[in-house]
Amino acid sequence: MNLFRKKPIQSLLKESGAKGASLRKELGAFDLTMLGIGAIIGTGIFVLTGVAAAEHAGPALVLSFILSGLACVFAALCYAEFASTVPVSGSAYTYSYATFGELFAWILGWDLILEYGVASSAVAVGWSGYFQGLLTGFGIELPKALTSAYDPEKGTFIDLPAILIILFITFLLNLGAKKSARFNAVIVAIKVAVVLLFLAVGVWYVKPENWTPFMPYGFSGVATGAATVFFAYIGFDAVSTAAEEVRNPQRDMPIGIIVSLLVCTLLYIAVSLVLTGIVPYEQLNVKNPVAFALNYIHQDWVAGFISLGAIAGITTVLLVMMYGQTRLFYAISRDGLLPKVFARISPTRQVPYVNTWLTGAAVAVFAGIIPLNKLAELTNIGTLFAFITVSIGVLVLRKTQPDLKRAFRVPFVPVIPILAVLFCGYLVLQLPATTWIGFVSWLLIGLVIYFIYGRKHSELNEMARTEEKAG
Repeated sequence: MNLFRKKPIQSLLKESGAKGASLRKELGAFDLTMLGIGAIIGTGIFVLTGVAAAEHAGPALVLSFILSGLACVFAALCYAEFASTVPVSGSAYTYSYATFGELFAWILGWDLILEYGVASSAVAVGWSGYFQGLLTGFGIELPKALTSAYDPEKGTFIDLPAILIILFITFLLNLGAKKSARFNAVIVAIKVAVVLLFLAVGVWYVKPENWTPFMPYGFSGVATGAATVFFAYIGFDAVSTAAEEVRNPQRDMPIGIIVSLLVCTLLYIAVSLVLTGIVPYEQLNVKNPVAFALNYIHQDWVAGFISLGAIAGITTVLLVMMYGQTRLFYAISRDGLLPKVFARISPTRQVPYVNTWLTGAAVAVFAGIIPLNKLAELTNIGTLFAFITVSIGVLVLRKTQPDLKRAFRVPFVPVIPILAVLFCGYLVLQLPATTWIGFVSWLLIGLVIYFIYGRKHSELNEMARTEEKAG
């Protein structure tokens, strides 16, 4: 059997428009931009900034954000070309199926399952922590057994708030993409307003002397900081999973991907400048650096809003990550590499309802019972791997199918895709060996599943058998 058989782009487009088996097209450029911002602005801006400044970059944290942002911008341009050319669910998995063949597509799809699934569980745990902090502020304490994952020594058995927020998001996703997008847009507006409030208040307390020395740990510190804050950018690629539900994907997909990334990059740069200008970088090694900075300048009333913004931010990240996971399962299942139940569509709401509830249940179990502090690190390497693959895919498809209709074209090819590969490759090499070992182990598990189940049940395999019998 040919492990590198490719799925023709025309076949992908035909499947996505099949009557009774397709998703409802109801999203526009604004919805996609809000999904992108919803996925990107989360715990990264409220948590990672302090640690990266204190331990790695100092005031040069702004350069770390620019370095990570450039890697993402180059990759985003490559995603935009694919998303406008192949507007089908599945994101990088689908693009790889058309470009590199089935085995590579499965490896990348399995990689993205890790990215979205683990990220969703970890984000839900983070949401639970912030939510419990908010309840404590009102004098409400949950029973200790229900506050965190299973750890008998600490007296905790299940993280109930994490499970409840996942079930709520799952219910919301089953109402349809448009309703989910509306909810996301409202929450995104709240968290962006909170970030702008921090900038408006904090800018008056900036002391330029806090920016010196600007690069206390040298450029290597800036590079390590860039690898650390890269977590803050994860999520814009989830926008491409919505391609099949967009009214005009050729125009709207590039707008949603690129605009959301640019808006978030500008906000990150502004926050890092103000943060390190208010507080000496050595003091920023805290879990809540933005709120800490406001307390530092005695603006405690704004710090309360920051906690609200963090909860709002984490909620939309969870929404978009789980959305991406369900659409990924839908695409892989439709191709036969996973059981067909994941591709079953609700006749009324036109969403993959069985898949959505199964995904919600699995994520809830992981978030509620299993501590995920080490697994969360795998999200980073999985994302960088996908970025590199998509960037190389643009070059391959330009060579193999030069006449393919492209609504959006990456400028300065091959320079931009090569820069994306180099930037992302550099960042992935900064990750620790333990992360690499975990990542390779996950891929080996995926290969076992593919050779036991996926290869035999693949739609392309079924087509080949039918043609063989007919011949």
